[in-house]
Amino acid sequence: MTTRRRPSVRADARAMTLLEIMVSMAILAMMSLLIYGAFNSVTRGKQNEAARMERFREGRGAILRMTRELASAYLSDHGTKNPSMAARLTSFVGQGGMTYGRVDFCAFVHRRTERDALESDQAEVGYFALKDPSNPDVMDLVRREQPNPDADTRHGGHVDVLAHDVEEFSLKYLDPLTGNWLDSWDSLSTNGQPNRLPMEVRILLRLRGSASVAQTSYGGRVLIPVLQPLGFGN
Repeated sequence: MTTRRRPSVRADARAMTLLEIMVSMAILAMMSLLIYGAFNSVTRGKQNEAARMERFREGRGAILRMTRELASAYLSDHGTKNPSMAARLTSFVGQGGMTYGRVDFCAFVHRRTERDALESDQAEVGYFALKDPSNPDVMDLVRREQPNPDADTRHGGHVDVLAHDVEEFSLKYLDPLTGNWLDSWDSLSTNGQPNRLPMEVRILLRLRGSASVAQTSYGGRVLIPVLQPLGFGN
């Protein structure tokens, strides 16, 4: 009767010790952390760049719209002989010598969206800063438009936000008679610039920065081509 011998166990075929497993897990955790950090850094960079580009688009779009519409400003000579009976006025009224200025004017900028609407391309337009309803510490640049100009040249119509969290919105007006830049303009007042438009409007818009986006400033100068009131048929 032969006896089967057990195979010998080699000394180098032993299992991993607990210490080796812990070291391996620590190395794997470090590699995972490094990979996660790299991906997270790339993601944050993309998000910051997207936020910066969105902020740039917001400010640039606001400036372009304001310059385009201010260039279409006009005044009209048509009206009743008695000003107190007027139900429709054209005007250009602006305040700019402050942190948040305002300008209200009539311009050929309206787009009729309803087929049978009793509207033309004329509209009352206003640009000014308004407190954000969700955060009273934030000021937004808004645009007001009323399709049919009336006697109240500063109210009415609907308001849309052009730029969020505005730090400054200031305006200057160039008087073509004196060549001076003025902080205000009023075509309705006899003490202002009665029935006249400024030759140019200078705009400064500054958007507040954040943790990921720096403060940005935008400026522009608008030449108003129609300085004298329109008098069709004269």
